[in-house]
Amino acid sequence: MIRQVAEVDFEEWIDDQSELPPTLLLDTVRDIFERARQWFIDDGGNPGDYAYWPYTQHFLYGWWQVNMTADDVLRQRVALALSEILVISYSDALDDFGEGQASYYDVLIDNALGNYENMLLQVALHPAMGIYLSHFNNPKAVPEENIHPDENFAREVMQLFSIGLYKLNPDGTLQTDGNGTPVPTYDIYDIKEFAKVFTGLSAGAIIENEWQDEPEFGTSKWITDMTVPMAMYEEWHEQGEKHLLNGFVIPAGQAGMADIEATIHHLFMHPNVGPFVARRLIQNMVKSNPTPAYIARVTAAFNNNGQGERGDMSAVVKAILLDPEARECTWINNPQQGKLREPMMRYFHFCRAMDKNSPYGVYWNIGYDFWRKTGQLPLASPSVFNFFLPDYQPVGPIADQDLFGPEFQIHNSLTSLGYINVVDDWVMWGVLMDTWESVGTAVTLDISQLIPLAKDPEVLINKLDVLLTHGNLSAETRFIIHTALDQITHDVLWSYYLEYRVKMALYLFMISPDYAVLK
Repeated sequence: MIRQVAEVDFEEWIDDQSELPPTLLLDTVRDIFERARQWFIDDGGNPGDYAYWPYTQHFLYGWWQVNMTADDVLRQRVALALSEILVISYSDALDDFGEGQASYYDVLIDNALGNYENMLLQVALHPAMGIYLSHFNNPKAVPEENIHPDENFAREVMQLFSIGLYKLNPDGTLQTDGNGTPVPTYDIYDIKEFAKVFTGLSAGAIIENEWQDEPEFGTSKWITDMTVPMAMYEEWHEQGEKHLLNGFVIPAGQAGMADIEATIHHLFMHPNVGPFVARRLIQNMVKSNPTPAYIARVTAAFNNNGQGERGDMSAVVKAILLDPEARECTWINNPQQGKLREPMMRYFHFCRAMDKNSPYGVYWNIGYDFWRKTGQLPLASPSVFNFFLPDYQPVGPIADQDLFGPEFQIHNSLTSLGYINVVDDWVMWGVLMDTWESVGTAVTLDISQLIPLAKDPEVLINKLDVLLTHGNLSAETRFIIHTALDQITHDVLWSYYLEYRVKMALYLFMISPDYAVLK
């Protein structure tokens, strides 16, 4: 992959990636479930003791399999970023629904280089999101029974998925009133009006069961086909006008699905969406503190891809990755440049960069120990607000300069030591990935190509600098690693000394600030 990118123009590589067909998760997860179940049976297990359908473990196996092997790496990377904006989580009500998780993630993969409006509509109608933010089986108001539409999704689709809390300028700066106070984008009345829109949705299809022949409003999540968009049940949809933002009114008498489509389009056309999405994606993929000019350039690409289309994610991603703040070396030493890479990205990058051995040719991974020690895995956010907030400011030099460091919110003594411990497991014991299955599916680290390089520590360090730190290894870290490797000699460890040099080098690279901070 490094050679491929180096041999072509960056813009050409992005265009090539955009043209690749998406590598989707759902079929992979289903295949993995069937294969794992058969292994369990072949190993003497009772078929009734295995899961009845794919669970979260199978989603995770599929996620790692796709992300270790897929060619459409840019699309997959953007989908991961989107999963931290358009958040669902299996840590809540979706733990047993691996197919639903995979199907939802496929919406992000499929639209990662598509159109933001289409994605937002598909997200709103996905049963996984409906269950997570409780507009699945959300009824119209029945005041005499004190029943009112649930406001959860109505609030978050504005606050977290599209326009944010305050009106923005195209460069992401806050609009203020005459007193210098930020201007809110919506109020509690608006939330109540939006909540009326997202009523009447329930299962679009059901799985085979003994209780119900057809989907209907009120269908239990346990028999809902989580891969089919929710359907509208008009008798449960709130009728009448809906007064939305900036004087926009949805007329009475429309079908419920027309109300939803009009509402999503209304949000999509709000001038906040461009700078809101631009900043969140830049923070996730490039730097925590983009300048207003950077945000404005990406907003311009969101508003118009050059061919009159708004919300073209391919144009947005290209604008993000090709911007001078992302590409020009003069920015490297700027104190506002860079970001702390979240533990999950460090893990994924290391696994993708290194040679690996897999006895069954699969790259399944449960990642439980990693999650236990760092709190991170795909779709494992503790809440709809993601693992960390975009405006988090860690106490100290970053806050003192009024800068942001979102990932520092989960960087503490527990997760830092936990990360160091899992790195030790990967490097010293060689186990990169493992599963909960009855057969030996562990994926192990293969350092055979690195061992000959360890005869000269400088050669080994240069190789790992390219693989892991993008050629940006600092002189201080280089000296520390070189000094440590010099202590590992034939006199100390006999014939194993080259192997241990490699392991020590990998360990020190992986726990260094140079690896943790992306510049």
